[in-house]
Amino acid sequence: MNYTLHQLEVFLKIADFQSVTKASEALYLTQPAVSIQLKKFQEQFKIPLFEVVGRRIYITEFGEEVAEAAKKIMEEVKQIDYKALTYQGELAGKLKIAIVSTAKYVMPYFISDFINEHRGIDLTMEVTNKASVLKALENNEVDFALVSTIPKKLKINRIELMKNQLFMVGGKDYKMKGDYLSKAEFQKLPLIYREQGSATRLAMEKFIDSKKVSTYKKMELTSNEALKQAVISGLGFSIMPLIGIKNAVAIGDLQIIPVKGLPMVTNWNLIWLSSKNMSNIAKSLIDHVNENKEAIIAKHFGWLKRH
Repeated sequence: MNYTLHQLEVFLKIADFQSVTKASEALYLTQPAVSIQLKKFQEQFKIPLFEVVGRRIYITEFGEEVAEAAKKIMEEVKQIDYKALTYQGELAGKLKIAIVSTAKYVMPYFISDFINEHRGIDLTMEVTNKASVLKALENNEVDFALVSTIPKKLKINRIELMKNQLFMVGGKDYKMKGDYLSKAEFQKLPLIYREQGSATRLAMEKFIDSKKVSTYKKMELTSNEALKQAVISGLGFSIMPLIGIKNAVAIGDLQIIPVKGLPMVTNWNLIWLSSKNMSNIAKSLIDHVNENKEAIIAKHFGWLKRH
């Protein structure tokens, strides 16, 4: 047998996605190129690795075993690459970060220069809700997390990055009555919430409870982007972080509705377990953020001061 690492990588992607099309997209290759490599790889085995039913590829039991072996081989190859770069004095290895969904508008700016400078780092950034982020951190599945509220049950170290402001927002057709939203008017609004476990959901509920207003929930959605689109379309109103609605407010698709007590202000915090045995990559990222955070905030988030 004379298969190549490239063929192993192609087959592994096909096994993961059960699709030549999706595998080609993930590998940044054309579909014909992926199909050719798959055909050449299959020719080296007398037992089928896959079968095609309709337009879908199904990996056989033997194919699953080959995919598992390929995964281990590709991981070992990565380790060789990391070691080679390390011997050359470069940072190399894996960096895993879990962030809450709104933090996708924040975290990339604090790590982009660092990742671009150290090309030997493989970054995995999981975007999910607060509950899942903290679970990943607690289980030592990630190096860092970016959250807007500090977990009370975990012993963590942190770098405070910047403020997180939450405003009441509605669609462009809503007409205000007075300078501030009255309690009576507030109670009439159909509200859209994030899902349970979301920090935005928690903040919204906390504010409504503090105002002792009787409201009704129209729906709940599992991402800030989906929530934003629902508000834009006129389905309801919500309390959302300003960081995620900048463009929609700027072009007039969303409007900030003045409410006494808003905005709520929290802080974005990059956190990690105090007991974590930090890698050289993690230590270097901490240094990078500490040294550059003020410049990054001034360059990319100066517009927040206008609200």
